[in-house]
Amino acid sequence: YDAGLDANDVAVLDDSFWDHPLTLRYGVGENLYGHAAIAAFRAGRTPAQHASRARRLEKTIITTFGRDFATANTEYVLLGNGRRGRQSQSWVRTEAGWKVVAAHVSMLAEPG
Repeated sequence: YDAGLDANDVAVLDDSFWDHPLTLRYGVGENLYGHAAIAAFRAGRTPAQHASRARRLEKTIITTFGRDFATANTEYVLLGNGRRGRQSQSWVRTEAGWKVVAAHVSMLAEPG
């Protein structure tokens, strides 16, 4: 997933999310409900918008619950401006493989 995110490989990103209307992604400036809305958001990003999101991950924690459910949580730092953010994902093993069923991305308030 992260390699697809770094390369802005929309096909990989689309395939990483559960293809279902109940899939959700709460972003920094948008709330997306359903795989179609998430895919449209990804497809609509310009190269400049993508480039501004280059980041370094920190404090990544992946926790499994049984064999078919996991959470992935990480902090990140935007390389362009040093702002800090957070990302949380819930992953479920489906017949088609591991898929994100819920995601959340947020930025921390700038200091001062």
